[in-house]
Amino acid sequence: MALIVLLIIVIGIVVYFIGIYNGLVTARNGYKNAFAQIDVQLTRRHDLIPNLVETAKGYLAHERGTLEAVVQARNAAVAGLAAAKGHPGEAAAMQRVAESENALGQTLGRLFALQEAYPDLKANQTMMQLSEELASTENRVAFARQAYNDAVMTYNNRRETFPNSLVAGGFPAAEPLQIEQPAMREAPKVSFT
Repeated sequence: MALIVLLIIVIGIVVYFIGIYNGLVTARNGYKNAFAQIDVQLTRRHDLIPNLVETAKGYLAHERGTLEAVVQARNAAVAGLAAAKGHPGEAAAMQRVAESENALGQTLGRLFALQEAYPDLKANQTMMQLSEELASTENRVAFARQAYNDAVMTYNNRRETFPNSLVAGGFPAAEPLQIEQPAMREAPKVSFT
């Protein structure tokens, strides 16, 4: 009888730790899925930029430096995102994404500041539509980033709390997508009115 009770206790403990392991796997997959949503929105943002640059080229012929800077920043952001796709949650990957998106946001800000000096560009229907789509995408990126950071926090909390920490040896900590500068926390201001 004592052997049966001991066996039931051991089986209960094993099932409990299997549940902890499965919970950690589920949380890890949750933050990876949340990063995939950031990927979708950033890819959409990156895909809008060449159209925006092409629209602006005709009006900003003597502002080639700004247009080239936007294209270079966009390419760097695409490369940073591509590198992070295989390693969501890793600190270095999240840092590369944040830095490249910051640089892209800054160059887009210069482009939008320039368009203020060109009333024809400001009134261009395609430019207005692309700018509105870009602003909408910026909001989606912010929401996706928030969801990702929440999923990372849930995962990290699960792996660090006791008794989960006993099982979490093979589960490295995930890094949230942090944006250090306050100006980077806001979507670029786009106004064509």
